[in-house]
Amino acid sequence: MSSTRDNILQRLRDNQVELEQPEPSTPPLEAWSVEQRITRFIESQKSVHGEVHTLPAAQWIDWLAEELPKRGLHQVLTGTGDTGNQLSMSNIESTLFHQYDQPIESWKPELFSQIDAAITGSRCGIAETGTLVLMPDRDEPRLMSLVPPVHIALLDATKLYQSFAEVIEKEQWADGLPTNVLLISGPSKTADIEQTLAYGIHGPKQLITLLLV
Repeated sequence: MSSTRDNILQRLRDNQVELEQPEPSTPPLEAWSVEQRITRFIESQKSVHGEVHTLPAAQWIDWLAEELPKRGLHQVLTGTGDTGNQLSMSNIESTLFHQYDQPIESWKPELFSQIDAAITGSRCGIAETGTLVLMPDRDEPRLMSLVPPVHIALLDATKLYQSFAEVIEKEQWADGLPTNVLLISGPSKTADIEQTLAYGIHGPKQLITLLLV
């Protein structure tokens, strides 16, 4: 049996064919400027009913102070990291902040029926596709971006990469792909058998990105 196997392997080795490497079908993307990345990200988000606001990095709480009451978002969920801690010390009219600081089993009814919006950070973004890259953890669990009807995400404009390939390079994922990466491109959407599009069936009905420059 071993001799037969060796003979087969030897015939395969003797008949190897050197294949030419194909030429790339498309040239690599030219590097975009920061302004081009921002413009493309906003256009891509708007095309799928996402909402993007470009703000100075120091003014995102001021934006929330004005917009949360105006939009009727009074019960707001935050994490326990830096973003949540900053919000817990803020005083926004008619807005009550809840930190995700206990097991879900102890407050599941409140999360699913009372929370109007959740505010999270973002690891980075992809300009080419208008995608947010989140890495849920203990400070900002996955349910924050999944359950509330409105998801507000903070995105540092310096972490807005051009493509997914650049994310892998800049975030050094080639050395070890993280297991908790979440890619979000717009609010939750689905369609029935008649292709009638609906938003918010399997997640947030509205996605708001605060792009901090």
